[in-house]
Amino acid sequence: MEHVIRTVRADEWHRARDIRLAALQDPAAPLAFLDTYEAAVARPDAHWRERTAGAAEGSDDARQFVAEAPDGSWEGTVTVLVERPGGEVRFGEAPEADQTHVVGVYVRPEARGSGVAEALFREAVEWSWSLGGAPVRRVRLYVHERNERAAAFYRKAGFVPTGAVVPLDGDADGALEVEYEVRRPVTV
Repeated sequence: MEHVIRTVRADEWHRARDIRLAALQDPAAPLAFLDTYEAAVARPDAHWRERTAGAAEGSDDARQFVAEAPDGSWEGTVTVLVERPGGEVRFGEAPEADQTHVVGVYVRPEARGSGVAEALFREAVEWSWSLGGAPVRRVRLYVHERNERAAAFYRKAGFVPTGAVVPLDGDADGALEVEYEVRRPVTV
């Protein structure tokens, strides 16, 4: 793999928007994201500037990583949100200890199977363990119960189902999002 995994910069909001819009046009998007292309494309530039700056280098609350190909194109992305007890609950249960939450996972079809997703996840988990303050105890994510391809990748990356589920609001079929986690290794 010749990609460089790095953090987005605040001034790259156009590129961050473009890869998000590409993700929302992917055939798996209805199972993978709690957003739609139509809603995202209608958001003003100020939204994308704020979103990118909030996950750029130097942010204490989130980090967006991208896989940059030798030609400078972005082939994949993942965002990690920091969740602390007493803080904002973005999805699921409030944490009992510091944790991170992986969201916005996307790899362009032409880069799938090349190691990009694995490299993005390694960076996301390593960044989580490196955070200052109280140690992050786990990294979590949610996957739609019918998104088998993603679930298989998460298991391969070391994540395991916790048994916790969250119903999808407004889903007529009663679909669930299943929580997966990887726990911080115990050091002796």
